[in-house]
Amino acid sequence: MTLLLGGLVAGESLVSMSLIQWVKQKYGEPAAGRVSEWQTLMESRQEGSETDKLILVNDFFNRLAYRSDLNIWGKEDYWATPVEALGRGQADCEDYSIAKYFTLREMGVPEEKMRIMYVKALELNQAHMVLTYYPQESGVPLVLDNLNGQILSADKRGDLAPVYSFNAEGLWLAKSRGRGEKVGSSSRISLWQDLQARMTRETVQ
Repeated sequence: MTLLLGGLVAGESLVSMSLIQWVKQKYGEPAAGRVSEWQTLMESRQEGSETDKLILVNDFFNRLAYRSDLNIWGKEDYWATPVEALGRGQADCEDYSIAKYFTLREMGVPEEKMRIMYVKALELNQAHMVLTYYPQESGVPLVLDNLNGQILSADKRGDLAPVYSFNAEGLWLAKSRGRGEKVGSSSRISLWQDLQARMTRETVQ
C-alpha cells in the first residue's frame, strides 16, 4: 500500500539526478550545486543524533539570503518548496521553516516531533514563521529560526509570541509555549496544500 505523508509519497527521495538537471536548466549551475549539496546532507547524516541533525539543517538553510516574497516571487505571500528556495538562493521566513521541516523528516526525525509555527516577532512587530522541535512529547520545544541562528528552547525566546502551528498531521492553536490545542487538519491551510502539490510535481521531474 502506498503511504502518503502530507501529500508526498513516503520513502520517495526529495532529490533525484533528473531533478538536479531540471534545477540546472531552470536556475543555473550554482543552484544545481546547492540542491546537490542538500542531497548530500540528507543522505550522509541519516544515522546521526537528532540534535546533530537540527544543527546541521538549521545552519544549512540559514545560509540562504533573506528576501521578502514580493522581492523573490512578486507575490505578497508565497510558500516556496525547498527546491525553489535553493534554486533562487533566497528565502522568506516561511521558506526557511518549510525547508528545515521537510529535510529533517527526510533524515528520519519523526513527524510528531516537529511543527511549523506561525508567530509574531515582537521586536520587529511583524508576522514570522519558525520550526519547532519537541524533544519530549509534553515539553517545551526548541526553535529553529532564521532571525536567531542559535537553537534555543521556546521559553528563552521571549521575542516570539506563538499564534498557531501545523504539520502534515494537524493544526494547533498556540497555548503558551507548549503544544497547544488541536483544532483540525492542516489541509485547511491553502498555501500548505499548494506547496505540497508543487513538491509532488518536483519528485517526478
